[in-house]
Amino acid sequence: MAKQDELVFLPLGGVGEIGMNLALYGYGPADHRQWIMVDCGVTFPGPDLPGVDLVLPDIRFLANERKNLKAIIITHAHEDHYGALADLWPGLNVPVYASPFTAGLLEAKRNFEKDAIGEVPVTIFKAGDKINAGPFSIEGVAVNHSIPEPMSLMIRTPLGNVIHTGDWKIDHEPSLGPLTDETRFRQLGDEGVLALLCDSTNALRDGVSPSEKDVSESLRKIIENAEGRVAITTFSSNVGRIRTVAEAAEAAGREVLLLGSSLKRVCDVAQDIGLLEGVKPFISEEDYGFIPRDKVVVILTGSQGEPRAALAKLSRDEMRNVAFAAGDIVVFSSRAIPGNEKAIQDIKNGLVEQGVHIITDTEALVHVSGHPRRNELQKMYEWTRPKIVVPVHGEATHLTAHKELAEQSGIPTVPRVRNGDVLRLAPGPVEVIDEAPHGRIYKDGSLIGDFDEMGIGERKKLAYVGHVAVSIVLDNRYDIIGEPDLVAIGLPAYDDEGEDMEDTLFDAAISAIESIPRARRKDIDMVQEAARRAVRAAANNAWGKKPVVTVFITRV
Repeated sequence: MAKQDELVFLPLGGVGEIGMNLALYGYGPADHRQWIMVDCGVTFPGPDLPGVDLVLPDIRFLANERKNLKAIIITHAHEDHYGALADLWPGLNVPVYASPFTAGLLEAKRNFEKDAIGEVPVTIFKAGDKINAGPFSIEGVAVNHSIPEPMSLMIRTPLGNVIHTGDWKIDHEPSLGPLTDETRFRQLGDEGVLALLCDSTNALRDGVSPSEKDVSESLRKIIENAEGRVAITTFSSNVGRIRTVAEAAEAAGREVLLLGSSLKRVCDVAQDIGLLEGVKPFISEEDYGFIPRDKVVVILTGSQGEPRAALAKLSRDEMRNVAFAAGDIVVFSSRAIPGNEKAIQDIKNGLVEQGVHIITDTEALVHVSGHPRRNELQKMYEWTRPKIVVPVHGEATHLTAHKELAEQSGIPTVPRVRNGDVLRLAPGPVEVIDEAPHGRIYKDGSLIGDFDEMGIGERKKLAYVGHVAVSIVLDNRYDIIGEPDLVAIGLPAYDDEGEDMEDTLFDAAISAIESIPRARRKDIDMVQEAARRAVRAAANNAWGKKPVVTVFITRV
């Protein structure tokens, strides 16, 4: 081992935020490190990013390090951990390791999405398997989470062992395995753990997470006691809960209908690998209307208020073969991701207007988180006995709470890390030694680019102030020919005095040009800018806002 060899951790997403997880581990001297990537996730745009479909981590740091990137390992198939892989992998072209379920979902998404990039070759890697990638030896360790086949990673290097937990919790009675492997974690602790990179999502919550078994029992009682239809919306990837609902429905003598393309894709993959073995076949939408109300359960997408999801359409009564009636029950077996509350409430209001009864986790135990609370975090410290704990996967409040908990629990070193920080784990002092380029890029339709490349800034302006297009034709003496064409989009039709807005702007454009001496109109750029400024000023006087204005000048 050369003296200058270092082991470093570099998050390009997921630290200081929830979502868009991408972690790099580097080994070697600063000018020639070898890297592995753990996870490659997305986050979802809010209303501040109109038109954007997905937000991806900016991986320009890897542009110069591509030849040194040895592998990508995906811990599980939630979008915030693997959703960017298909879009970013072609620029990396390195081996990808993932579980059978993750690989199946990746393939199913590629077949479903019209603008999907080519196939990402995946080598199957499961809990208990080991792989070598450059100076790294990686072992998968079984954990429990709200999706099939999640795993933590034991990353062995010449300078020490690192455990990257991924998403996990302790549940002794999950609806779908595996159990979090306490025995293996204790063995790894005996082997020696330099650093634990650990999920912080629930670091603010005391105690331990309730078990999926308790949720299953609660949902079973709701289905058994319901007099009408029961619809349950949950995260599409929660196969264990889908299985639980299907089994409870069958026990109550009810058929099950799946609604939502993502839900159907997940269930297809789960069936292919045996996770839904023994579950009665689901009915079709065409059969729904012929089944008595007390003999059907609907499992559907839309728990986060997505406007095009099945539940949103039903709240607007927009589906052809499926509808709810007064007295039916809709169960939100999920939590609201921050930022989605308004959209979810709009759906609830639409359902209530139809006479539907809503049940959420405030009325009954219909959802539990897939992340560890404070007592579970302390269990992980106890099992693995790390010298260093690095809080990841969380916003600033989560990371700070996790840091305080780890310090209170006797962990010697708990550094503060955010996206872009290059954290040296060994040798010598544990500290941030550099900052790497990082940020966000955006998927908009079939294109990917940064904020300016995708025109998001201009689009935001359009969303607030609209657009005015003006076309003016000048003759060879630079006089206006005919009447200019003017189109205003997204502006009020009338000003506060009742005048037609387009007429007001039209007059401003003509007046601006006619006020310019004919000899100076030869400067077409100047004429164009004068008309643009005049239209903006007229709109501001009449409306109090300045629209985006485009002026076309043609000389004949």
